[in-house]
Parts: sequence; C-alpha cells; structure tokens
Amino acid sequence: MNKTALYALILALLIPLVSYFIMKQMSTDAIHIPKPVYEDSIISKVVKGKIEKETIWHKIPNFKLTNQEGDQVSLHDMVRVDPESGDTVPKIIVANFFFTHCATICPGMTMNIKKLQESIKKSEKVGDRTADFVQFLSFSVDPDRDSVTALKKWADRFQINPDNWWLLTGDKKTIYDLSLNQMSLSIQDPQGVDTGFFHTDIIVLIDRDRVIRMPRDEFGNPRPYHATEERDLIKLSEDIVLLMLEKDKKKKSFFDGKLEMLGVVFLLTLVGLGIFLVVLRKTRIK
Repeated sequence: MNKTALYALILALLIPLVSYFIMKQMSTDAIHIPKPVYEDSIISKVVKGKIEKETIWHKIPNFKLTNQEGDQVSLHDMVRVDPESGDTVPKIIVANFFFTHCATICPGMTMNIKKLQESIKKSEKVGDRTADFVQFLSFSVDPDRDSVTALKKWADRFQINPDNWWLLTGDKKTIYDLSLNQMSLSIQDPQGVDTGFFHTDIIVLIDRDRVIRMPRDEFGNPRPYHATEERDLIKLSEDIVLLMLEKDKKKKSFFDGKLEMLGVVFLLTLVGLGIFLVVLRKTRIK
C-alpha cells in the first residue's frame, strides 16, 4: 500500500469520528434543556469503585380532583401510549393556578395558555393534531365557589379543548398543598378578599418523572415561566418539545456511555495500522 492510499484510508476513517465529537460538543452547547429545581436529598453511592453523589429531586405526588367535564382525575391518569414502543408513558404537565371570579390577570393568563396549547401540535399532517404528550392543568384556588358548572362555563368562554387541558376543582387542602408545599408557589384564599388581589402568574413545567423543571438565567439561577410574559411563553413552548424529545434515562441502549471508548479504540486501531504498515514496508526494503 502506497502513502497516498494509506493517507486516504486514515482520512476516510478519521473524518466521521472527528465530526461526531464536534457535532456532539456543538449540540451540547446549543441546546439548554430545563433542569430540575427542588431537591429532596443527596445520596452517595459507589459506582465502579468510586463514590458518586446523586441528587434525589422532589416529585409531585398523586392527587385526585374533578375537571370541568365532571370527571374525577388523578396524576396517574395523565398518561399516553408511546407510538413507537407501545408502552404507557406519563405526559409532560403544564400547570397554573387561577379562579373564575378573578377579574385581573386570570382571563389574560387563560388566553395566553390557550395560545400555547394551540401552538403545540403533533407532527401528523392529517387527522387530530392535538399534542397528546402534554397535559395542561389549571387548578382553582377558590374550589368552594368554582364548581364543575363554573369551570365548564369558564372553559366554554375561552373554548378550552378538554382533550389535553383540564380545569380542576375539589378538596381545597389538596390544591393548596400542591401549590404551597409541592410547587413552592404562594397563593391566597380569594374568599372575602377583593377579586383584584394579586396571585402568581407562574406556570409550572413538570416532566415525565413528575419533577419540576425550569430554565436558568445567566447566573445559573432558576427562572420561572410567567404566563403574562410573551418571552417566557415562547421559551416554555420550546422546552415542552425538548422534554418530549428527551431520552428516558431509565432506558439505556447498548452504546450508552460507550461511544467515547469506541472512539479511543478506533484511534488506537488506526495508530496500530499505521505502525504495522511502516514496519512491513521496512521489512520489505531489507
């Protein structure tokens, strides 16, 4: 084999490998998937003889409430059938808090979330394109007055699609625990208070593991999504899709964690091939 053929062989094998590592680094830098926020604990475990720390992120617990259709629903009901694997998988959840007597930010919040809901579609070009991988939830902070009838009236007013958006009422303790303790959002009981009182416009993004996710600002701090901010709604729309595409960490392929090692072996093989050809050529000269 002459030098030209040898160099051509090395380039043919080396270029795809180098391109892989370049593209991997560029994609890692370019895509910022929203990160978990609230941790429950940090545990230490031994992995391959080394001590590694693992963060246990807080998960939203199951609950049972009633939607605008009069159906009792729970967190366990928010699942779909994966079209590729046929497995039942949890949906991504987009949650906010409101009440129907609210005359200030609630109508605007609902309109903005409706636009968000309509902007996220399945990739099918025909048929129902409702995004079945995401579930929108609007919890009433005034469940004593927000009956199923009141929620249905609100849903009809804003033409809310119940296929993947539920307005929820029910046990006040359950709703307030979800807001105050599980999602760390402050709310106030609106009964006996002027309907113009301020309450949070934050939208909560919950992944398939029931862990709250948020993007980070330039200082690395969690930055919540605000339903009244167009920039945040655009970012939330992008992040919902990113979470949908995010790989299930519980399912590992054969090549997980091995591609870098394969690359090293590949390079060593090229070096060995080059040394072998040089030695072979010198042997022939002698």
